Amino acid sequence: MERFLTLIRNKYLIAGLAFVVWMCFFDRYDVSTQMAYQQEKNKLETEKAFYETEIGQMEKSIQNAQYNSSEIARIARERYKMKKDNEDVYVIQEVEAKEN
Repeated sequence: MERFLTLIRNKYLIAGLAFVVWMCFFDRYDVSTQMAYQQEKNKLETEKAFYETEIGQMEKSIQNAQYNSSEIARIARERYKMKKDNEDVYVIQEVEAKEN
């Protein structure tokens, strides 16, 4: 018991515990803030990976559109509703069913 009391009265232990409590709960960069920053970082890294793959796909489609004449014709037909003189174009739009 005497040893426990001397340990509790130790000013370095009290100062160290106060420092740890302050850093964990009251500091500007406390534990909860650090966890929120880590979650935001992970979210941004996943978005970065997604956009890098999208950029790669876009670069590939741009390269195809520049050098492949059949790709240019496909894009013109799909996006801009262009057609040849002897063709008919039908635009089909999906309508959502109304719920009762």
